[in-house]
Amino acid sequence: MKKILYPAVALLVLVTAAFTFITAQNWKINNGYSVKFEGKYADGAFESMKGMVVFDEKDLAAAKFDVQIDVASINTGNGLKNRHARSEKWFDAEKYPYIHFVSSEVVKTATGYDAKGTLDMHGIKKPFTIPFTFVRNGDKGVFHGEFKVNRGDFGITTPRGDESDYTHLTVTVPVTAK
Repeated sequence: MKKILYPAVALLVLVTAAFTFITAQNWKINNGYSVKFEGKYADGAFESMKGMVVFDEKDLAAAKFDVQIDVASINTGNGLKNRHARSEKWFDAEKYPYIHFVSSEVVKTATGYDAKGTLDMHGIKKPFTIPFTFVRNGDKGVFHGEFKVNRGDFGITTPRGDESDYTHLTVTVPVTAK
Protein backbone atom coordinates (compact mmCIF):
# COMPACT_ATOMS: atom_id res chain seq x y z
CA MET A 1 0.00 0.00 0.00
CA LYS A 2 2.82 2.41 0.91
CA LYS A 3 4.50 1.69 -2.43
CA ILE A 4 1.40 2.96 -4.25
CA LEU A 5 0.63 5.85 -1.88
CA TYR A 6 4.04 7.60 -2.06
CA PRO A 7 4.18 7.83 -5.87
CA ALA A 8 0.54 8.99 -5.95
CA VAL A 9 1.27 11.76 -3.43
CA ALA A 10 4.41 12.77 -5.33
CA LEU A 11 2.43 12.92 -8.58
CA LEU A 12 -0.27 15.04 -6.93
CA VAL A 13 2.37 17.48 -5.62
CA LEU A 14 3.99 17.77 -9.07
CA VAL A 15 0.65 18.36 -10.83
CA THR A 16 -0.34 21.00 -8.27
CA ALA A 17 3.03 22.74 -8.67
CA ALA A 18 2.71 22.68 -12.46
CA PHE A 19 -0.69 24.37 -12.34
CA THR A 20 0.69 26.97 -9.94
CA PHE A 21 3.38 27.94 -12.46
CA ILE A 22 1.00 28.30 -15.43
CA THR A 23 -1.44 30.58 -13.64
CA ALA A 24 -1.80 33.91 -15.45
CA GLN A 25 -0.16 36.94 -13.85
CA ASN A 26 -2.24 39.55 -12.01
CA TRP A 27 -0.96 43.10 -12.47
CA LYS A 28 -1.47 46.27 -10.44
CA ILE A 29 -1.92 49.43 -12.51
CA ASN A 30 0.74 51.92 -11.41
CA ASN A 31 0.59 55.69 -11.30
CA GLY A 32 2.11 57.23 -14.39
CA TYR A 33 -0.40 55.74 -16.81
CA SER A 34 -1.69 57.92 -19.62
CA VAL A 35 -4.84 57.88 -21.72
CA LYS A 36 -4.33 60.57 -24.36
CA PHE A 37 -6.75 61.45 -27.12
CA GLU A 38 -6.63 63.52 -30.29
CA GLY A 39 -9.77 64.44 -32.17
CA LYS A 40 -11.19 66.89 -34.63
CA TYR A 41 -12.45 69.28 -31.94
CA ALA A 42 -10.23 68.61 -28.92
CA ASP A 43 -7.25 66.74 -27.61
CA GLY A 44 -6.07 66.00 -24.12
CA ALA A 45 -6.14 63.16 -21.63
CA PHE A 46 -8.26 61.28 -19.15
CA GLU A 47 -6.51 61.49 -15.80
CA SER A 48 -8.27 58.77 -13.78
CA MET A 49 -8.33 55.09 -14.60
CA LYS A 50 -8.74 51.92 -12.55
CA GLY A 51 -9.09 48.30 -13.35
CA MET A 52 -8.07 44.69 -13.21
CA VAL A 53 -5.39 43.24 -15.47
CA VAL A 54 -4.61 39.53 -15.74
CA PHE A 55 -2.04 38.80 -18.44
CA ASP A 56 0.69 36.29 -19.17
CA GLU A 57 2.21 36.01 -22.62
CA LYS A 58 2.29 32.22 -22.21
CA ASP A 59 -1.35 31.87 -21.10
CA LEU A 60 -3.51 34.14 -23.27
CA ALA A 61 -6.61 32.02 -22.58
CA ALA A 62 -6.56 33.27 -18.97
CA ALA A 63 -5.94 36.93 -19.91
CA LYS A 64 -8.55 39.43 -18.75
CA PHE A 65 -8.82 43.22 -18.86
CA ASP A 66 -11.56 45.07 -16.97
CA VAL A 67 -10.75 48.78 -17.07
CA GLN A 68 -12.74 51.93 -16.27
CA ILE A 69 -11.89 55.50 -17.20
CA ASP A 70 -13.51 58.25 -15.14
CA VAL A 71 -15.19 60.56 -17.68
CA ALA A 72 -15.07 63.51 -15.26
CA SER A 73 -11.26 63.28 -15.30
CA ILE A 74 -11.09 64.58 -18.89
CA ASN A 75 -8.52 67.35 -19.29
CA THR A 76 -8.18 69.24 -22.56
CA GLY A 77 -6.09 72.01 -21.03
CA ASN A 78 -9.06 74.36 -21.41
CA GLY A 79 -11.59 74.71 -18.57
CA LEU A 80 -14.46 75.63 -20.91
CA LYS A 81 -13.79 72.61 -23.16
CA ASN A 82 -13.55 70.36 -20.08
CA ARG A 83 -16.96 71.50 -18.81
CA HIS A 84 -18.42 71.13 -22.29
CA ALA A 85 -16.97 67.60 -22.67
CA ARG A 86 -18.42 66.54 -19.29
CA SER A 87 -21.83 68.04 -20.09
CA GLU A 88 -24.83 66.26 -21.57
CA LYS A 89 -23.83 67.68 -24.96
CA TRP A 90 -20.88 65.26 -25.13
CA PHE A 91 -19.99 62.56 -22.61
CA ASP A 92 -22.68 63.41 -20.04
CA ALA A 93 -20.39 62.47 -17.15
CA GLU A 94 -23.17 62.75 -14.59
CA LYS A 95 -25.35 60.17 -16.35
CA TYR A 96 -22.49 58.03 -17.76
CA PRO A 97 -19.58 58.42 -15.33
CA TYR A 98 -17.30 55.76 -16.83
CA ILE A 99 -15.94 54.48 -20.10
CA HIS A 100 -15.64 50.75 -19.47
CA PHE A 101 -13.82 48.02 -21.42
CA VAL A 102 -14.05 44.32 -20.58
CA SER A 103 -12.11 41.81 -22.64
CA SER A 104 -13.52 38.45 -23.63
CA GLU A 105 -10.45 37.20 -25.50
CA VAL A 106 -6.81 38.14 -26.04
CA VAL A 107 -5.01 36.92 -29.16
CA LYS A 108 -1.43 37.15 -30.41
CA THR A 109 -0.91 39.23 -33.58
CA ALA A 110 2.08 39.92 -35.82
CA THR A 111 2.76 43.19 -33.97
CA GLY A 112 1.65 42.34 -30.42
CA TYR A 113 -1.78 41.40 -29.11
CA ASP A 114 -5.46 42.21 -29.60
CA ALA A 115 -7.80 42.48 -26.62
CA LYS A 116 -11.28 41.73 -27.97
CA GLY A 117 -14.25 42.60 -25.83
CA THR A 118 -16.98 45.13 -25.12
CA LEU A 119 -16.57 48.89 -24.91
CA ASP A 120 -19.31 50.64 -22.92
CA MET A 121 -19.37 54.38 -23.50
CA HIS A 122 -22.20 56.87 -23.15
CA GLY A 123 -24.60 54.04 -22.27
CA ILE A 124 -23.92 52.12 -25.50
CA LYS A 125 -22.09 48.79 -25.54
CA LYS A 126 -20.26 47.69 -28.69
CA PRO A 127 -17.83 44.93 -29.59
CA PHE A 128 -14.38 46.49 -29.68
CA THR A 129 -10.77 45.44 -30.23
CA ILE A 130 -7.80 47.17 -28.64
CA PRO A 131 -4.42 46.39 -30.20
CA PHE A 132 -1.52 46.55 -27.75
CA THR A 133 2.03 45.60 -27.00
CA PHE A 134 3.45 44.43 -23.69
CA VAL A 135 7.04 44.76 -22.50
CA ARG A 136 7.93 42.88 -19.33
CA ASN A 137 10.93 43.78 -17.19
CA GLY A 138 11.08 41.41 -14.22
CA ASP A 139 8.06 42.03 -11.99
CA LYS A 140 7.14 45.20 -13.91
CA GLY A 141 5.76 45.79 -17.36
CA VAL A 142 4.21 48.34 -19.70
CA PHE A 143 1.11 47.93 -21.85
CA HIS A 144 0.91 50.30 -24.82
CA GLY A 145 -1.87 50.66 -27.36
CA GLU A 146 -2.94 53.03 -30.11
CA PHE A 147 -6.36 52.86 -31.71
CA LYS A 148 -9.31 54.91 -32.97
CA VAL A 149 -12.84 55.21 -31.63
CA ASN A 150 -15.73 56.56 -33.68
CA ARG A 151 -17.59 58.55 -31.04
CA GLY A 152 -20.66 58.61 -33.28
CA ASP A 153 -20.94 54.84 -32.75
CA PHE A 154 -21.60 55.69 -29.11
CA GLY A 155 -24.13 58.46 -29.69
CA ILE A 156 -21.71 61.33 -29.07
CA THR A 157 -22.21 64.04 -31.64
CA THR A 158 -21.03 67.62 -31.99
CA PRO A 159 -23.28 70.67 -31.89
CA ARG A 160 -22.85 70.65 -35.67
CA GLY A 161 -24.41 67.19 -35.74
CA ASP A 162 -21.51 65.33 -37.33
CA GLU A 163 -21.23 61.85 -35.88
CA SER A 164 -18.39 60.18 -37.73
CA ASP A 165 -15.49 61.82 -35.96
CA TYR A 166 -12.77 59.35 -35.10
CA THR A 167 -10.75 60.03 -31.99
CA HIS A 168 -7.22 58.64 -31.86
CA LEU A 169 -6.22 57.25 -28.45
CA THR A 170 -2.77 56.45 -27.13
CA VAL A 171 -2.79 54.44 -23.92
CA THR A 172 0.30 53.61 -21.85
CA VAL A 173 -0.13 51.63 -18.65
CA PRO A 174 2.81 50.71 -16.40
CA VAL A 175 2.11 47.73 -14.13
CA THR A 176 3.68 45.78 -11.29
CA ALA A 177 3.11 42.09 -10.60
CA LYS A 178 0.82 41.43 -7.63
